[in-house]
Amino acid sequence: MKTAIGIDVSKAKLDVALRLSNGKFRSKVVKNDASGFKQLSTWIARQKSELLPHVCMEATGVYWEDLADYLHQKGHPVSVMNPLQIKSYATSMLIRTKTDAVDSRIIAEFCANQNPVLWTPPPLSVKKVRALIARREALISMISQENNRLHVANAAVKSSIESVILHLKTELKEIEKKIKQVIDDDPDLKAKKDLLDSIPGLGKVTVPVLLSILAGAHNFKTARQVAAFVGLDPRHHESGSSVKMKQRISKVGHKSIRKALYMPAMVAIYRTEWGGWFKERLLASGKAPKVIITAMMRKLIHVAFGILKNQTPFDHSLHNA
Repeated sequence: MKTAIGIDVSKAKLDVALRLSNGKFRSKVVKNDASGFKQLSTWIARQKSELLPHVCMEATGVYWEDLADYLHQKGHPVSVMNPLQIKSYATSMLIRTKTDAVDSRIIAEFCANQNPVLWTPPPLSVKKVRALIARREALISMISQENNRLHVANAAVKSSIESVILHLKTELKEIEKKIKQVIDDDPDLKAKKDLLDSIPGLGKVTVPVLLSILAGAHNFKTARQVAAFVGLDPRHHESGSSVKMKQRISKVGHKSIRKALYMPAMVAIYRTEWGGWFKERLLASGKAPKVIITAMMRKLIHVAFGILKNQTPFDHSLHNA
């Protein structure tokens, strides 16, 4: 069996497990930063493997991206999996212990046994869009925090808080302009954006978010894979032979993307023909309003994926509008 490396990624550190061809493991913990990447690269080189080991990691927020980029540039085969895949694999192997060190070994075993599809870096323009979107989210969060402070602030500091809010809003507008500019300057992104703009319910905030995950940033083959990556795939819960719990979404994935899809789902359901039909059909089958909103979020993912895959604008006739 081949040599493989599993990395459990967190914000501050990387727990690394090297699975040797004889089934034994070697471990290493480094910081999740440039210095840690160099230490990791040096450590891997010292293992004297005949081939560069296949490196696997989970798509944990945004914390894996710089590492995957670095290792890819070093020539390593890199795979990035949805955490749900690793969780399912651990369950199938009857592994119940949950620590970072154990997780890295499970990932290494998965990598060696399953030979997952290789990851390739997104185009530079997509990286820029993703970075700008992350900055936009941070600015929105800071504006919200300052507004909360303003409501309870002493009169002596209100003008200071208002000044900060004004500055943050100015920065937010600049970031939004940059997002539009990056997309408009890239013919492929611009063409994809125009296609996504055809979906009733999507707006100027959500379209770049969808582009950031669908336009070459990940190797998705099906819409279901995208939904799972975002954490909108349904989970069935059963206990024993007679108790069935309500179906829920996995929530294993990008919370920020789910958040970005919430309002478009509401708009689609209550202000568009195709969304209204979708809502009525689910209401008739006994679905609760919250379930319908989640279903529409997932539907938007499927529709967006299909439109980009087939390179055709939104077709109302396909959605019974």
